[in-house]
Amino acid sequence: MNHIADFKDLDIYNRPRKCSECGGIMIFKGCGEYKCEKCRKIAYDDYGKVRNYVEKHRGATASQVSEATGVKQKTIRTMLKESRLEIADGSNSFMKCEMCGVSIRSGRVCSKCEMAYNRSVEENERRRREKMMAGFGMENTQGEEGAKRFIRDK
Repeated sequence: MNHIADFKDLDIYNRPRKCSECGGIMIFKGCGEYKCEKCRKIAYDDYGKVRNYVEKHRGATASQVSEATGVKQKTIRTMLKESRLEIADGSNSFMKCEMCGVSIRSGRVCSKCEMAYNRSVEENERRRREKMMAGFGMENTQGEEGAKRFIRDK
């Protein structure tokens, strides 16, 4: 696994680090909101911007949200796939389950495929454990109970 690539993705939501007003450090307050420790100015990362816009404009499309907030549509799709956002009921927009293709509102897979996937992972893990434990404690002991295994030559 390439850990350097993992670090590149840490700031995909453009988190504010320093205050644009006074240069103070921005402290995370939750839901994409940050507050300057010096002047108390509030700033939002991409998630906070999108979340605030969607709360006020229910049913907005990704392109409308992107245009209004300046957040890339690719980033908005990532938020949907991470289940940070959900497509509103009655919306003409939809996503498809990556396994069966049924329409979903957030995430990567539908609940049916998610359950099947989790069951298969659990079953594979159970088989792996059984295979590792096979024969453990089942050795055939030969000879007398408590007899010496090795005799030293003097």
